[in-house]
Amino acid sequence: MQEVCHSIPNEVPCRTARRRARTYTRRVIDTVPTGFQSVGQPTARRIALSAVERGHNGRTLLVHGPSGAGKGAFVDDLLALAFCTSAEPAGRPCNTCRGCRDARARTHPDLVVGSPELWRDERSTGESIVAAARRWLLEAAGAPVVGERRIVLVEHADRANEQTQNALLKTLEEPTDRHTFILVADEPSRLLPTIRSRAQPLRIGPVPRDELVAHLMSVRRLPTDQAEALARIANGLAGRAVSYADRTDLIEWRRRLQAELLDLLERGRAERLGAVRDLLDEAARLEGPPAAGDVPGEGDDAPRTPASAQRAAAAIIVEAWMALARDLLVAAAGSHEAAPSAELAPEIGRLAERIGVPPMAAMVRLLERIHEGLRANASPRLALEAAMLAWPRLAR
Repeated sequence: MQEVCHSIPNEVPCRTARRRARTYTRRVIDTVPTGFQSVGQPTARRIALSAVERGHNGRTLLVHGPSGAGKGAFVDDLLALAFCTSAEPAGRPCNTCRGCRDARARTHPDLVVGSPELWRDERSTGESIVAAARRWLLEAAGAPVVGERRIVLVEHADRANEQTQNALLKTLEEPTDRHTFILVADEPSRLLPTIRSRAQPLRIGPVPRDELVAHLMSVRRLPTDQAEALARIANGLAGRAVSYADRTDLIEWRRRLQAELLDLLERGRAERLGAVRDLLDEAARLEGPPAAGDVPGEGDDAPRTPASAQRAAAAIIVEAWMALARDLLVAAAGSHEAAPSAELAPEIGRLAERIGVPPMAAMVRLLERIHEGLRANASPRLALEAAMLAWPRLAR
């Protein structure tokens, strides 16, 4: 705006330009709705807002729910609520002030973000992950920089080992009025009971399909049929539905994966085991490029992607595989119309009838155990090979 004014010798046009700029800014601000921007979760919202109203936001919060439920979006809302500087408490988070913007961008000076993965990556030479976590927690316990409170966000807290969780527990046992801890977990049962007892749980779960469809249509601007299809495929999990809306390659990948898994029902052992490496490579490309310092091995027997990328790739494969297996189970039980994957694989009903309920029930249980094993650092390739060998086989 200053450059525009310098280019105009007359002060009146300059004032007009400023006035137009202020009007435009107000219009932009007016288009940003106040309040939470995540979808659904009325109970968790009510608890969080009530804690702020009572001035009890200095406690530890545990945001938990299944992968893809939208925990990240809900945490963004919590951060905006904590750092909002609006003069009207009833309108917080306002989503327009500097505090809200920095909170949602996760660049606020009073926000500290950590995770087991971060502690592993940033440890010094010869330093254990536990020691790195203790060092990080000590630094995180510093005084706020610009506000009255510092927010310490620990993502994937349930992936930390017992020693690391004990280090976290020691910090939680010595709370201050100037710190709020937000722990995020897919499976809170993997946290120490003593940690869970010190935290206010905020469960993030599936959203009613109509509400999720409305969100995809109004916020993501999707047509009705596409919004309904994504909400169905995502089983009401808002985070997963939004990911599908933002990245069409995920939907395409899921379609290819399901088609190949269904095709492998009629394939032999050699073809199944041979498919594992290609599936891992393709899923790893979806997850992004390898992290710095991760170099693939050499030779025919070496993995094509680094171990960290393979583990993340195997996890998303197993998650999509579990969804397909559960849908086959539902269809085998006679409820074909209730299987969301039928949107991508119309032949699912016919195949499910040939497999039957007991084999699919056993397969679902195995995939759940494999998924748990991957979280405990099981070998990605061996885990998928075990699933391939257990995948029901149909005669052609």
